[in-house]
Amino acid sequence: MSTPPADPAPLSARRRPEWAGRNYSLLTAAAVVTNLGSHGALIAASFAVIQTGGSPGDVGLVAAARTLPLVLFLLIGGAIADRLPRHRVMVGANALNCVSQAAFAVIVLTGHPRLWQMMLLTALCGTGTAFFNPAAEGMLLSTVSGPHANRAFALFRMAMNGAGIGGAALGGALIAAMGPGWVLAVDAAAFAVAGALRAFLDVGHIPDRAPGGGLLSDLREGWVEFKTRPWLWSIVLQFSVVVAVVGAAEAVYGPLVARDRLGGAAPWGLALAFFGVGTIAGAFLMMAWKPRRLLLVGTLCVFPLALPSAGLAVPLPVWALCLVMLVSGLAIEVFGVSWMTTMHQEIPEEKFSRVSAYDWFGSVSMLPLATALAGPVESAVGRTSALWGCAALVILVTGLVLLVPDVRRMTRKSAKEAAEVHAAPPAPGHAPPGLTRPHPRATT
Repeated sequence: MSTPPADPAPLSARRRPEWAGRNYSLLTAAAVVTNLGSHGALIAASFAVIQTGGSPGDVGLVAAARTLPLVLFLLIGGAIADRLPRHRVMVGANALNCVSQAAFAVIVLTGHPRLWQMMLLTALCGTGTAFFNPAAEGMLLSTVSGPHANRAFALFRMAMNGAGIGGAALGGALIAAMGPGWVLAVDAAAFAVAGALRAFLDVGHIPDRAPGGGLLSDLREGWVEFKTRPWLWSIVLQFSVVVAVVGAAEAVYGPLVARDRLGGAAPWGLALAFFGVGTIAGAFLMMAWKPRRLLLVGTLCVFPLALPSAGLAVPLPVWALCLVMLVSGLAIEVFGVSWMTTMHQEIPEEKFSRVSAYDWFGSVSMLPLATALAGPVESAVGRTSALWGCAALVILVTGLVLLVPDVRRMTRKSAKEAAEVHAAPPAPGHAPPGLTRPHPRATT
């Protein structure tokens, strides 16, 4: 967007690319702050349970308590985010996350938290995430212009994952030095700061959506968009298994292997940080590389997600596990940018949040069950066999999704072709897509 000579742009605006407008910058900054806190807090929650004498089953129950509300409330969150101003939904969700994590920190720092208390507070945090994710997905997707989508998504994810590196490494170190309670307190503060940043998002140019057929009607519209695209529902089904087994390995088995074989929280935090380094490398790659067959390339890059579970099963020494995490992080970032670019070019703007909600819902639907069963499965077959099973499932479902023709054939559209998707008349009360793309989403 050019600037008239009589009204020169501020220095900060001239330093950033033309497509990186105010909303994009605020979303990126808020995502950085959130990820600095949340990556350490995920480790802290597991070690809070372990330090109170909790069993592997208890660790899994707390992890499941965080993800179960995602399954219960994601679809509602997506419909609400397409009806209300998305930034208000995001700020409200951040406020709930802040309060729940602060309370979790207090009970850990002041005494011996009970299992039900930790489950309740992580469930509240998961509820906030259920409303936040579809709104954030839609907000970022709607602030990126078509020709620059690949680069914008890659840069956003690079900043977000870079913060995850620092958060995981710092979180592991702080847990070892000061205990998990202080890491949870940092996460609460991060949610407060991020919510304040998101409150300044500019949505004044987007008209409010007029009342339509109600929440159920909105959900039906999103379902139609979802079920009529084989590439979409097949990959979501794939990730319902991938996210479940990788989540169980990371949230339950990883901390236990770290405790028993790797030396505790700090080495595990370091391994997770190397995963983050890999995602940054993948984002750098995707800023320059624009593969034509978006989903074929992306799906091939899901296979390396089997490596961390296999590495924990051996178990590999810390340096080798870090290398495995680096490779898997790079590969999944190629998938992530390819997936976001595909969603951006194929889904109408006014339905971003609802379709995103079905995506998130399907992807995390099996995660609560997987984390809750991780402990019993370990007791039944042993930790090593359970981890090898996780790796095998990733390989199996990823191979199956490559049988879907639309996954193999999906190609990158030109700017003109992508614009045609968003040029269709919007639903009553929606802003025309052009109004929502003056400058600059994904997950946050």
